[in-house]
Amino acid sequence: MAHSSSAKKRIKQNEVRRLRNRRRKDAVKDAVRVYEDALSAGAADKAAEALKGVYKNIDRTADQGTMHKKTASRRKSRLAKRLNKIAAAK
Repeated sequence: MAHSSSAKKRIKQNEVRRLRNRRRKDAVKDAVRVYEDALSAGAADKAAEALKGVYKNIDRTADQGTMHKKTASRRKSRLAKRLNKIAAAK
């Protein structure tokens, strides 16, 4: 348990930031889930639309510092690869 007032404040700040980061990451996961559902249904146009939302979510999360920029780039690349694979098959 923290003794100094600054350590107590730091504990509160860490908790607030942890919850904020978790909420942002959950939003990304939800957007990816919508995208994957569209992919599994085989709807390439719906998946492409969902991918725009995923990009927006990932970029925002990276800009806010919750996710590293290169992690965001890698995830976007992998998601786009999956869409391109389905689009090429048609």
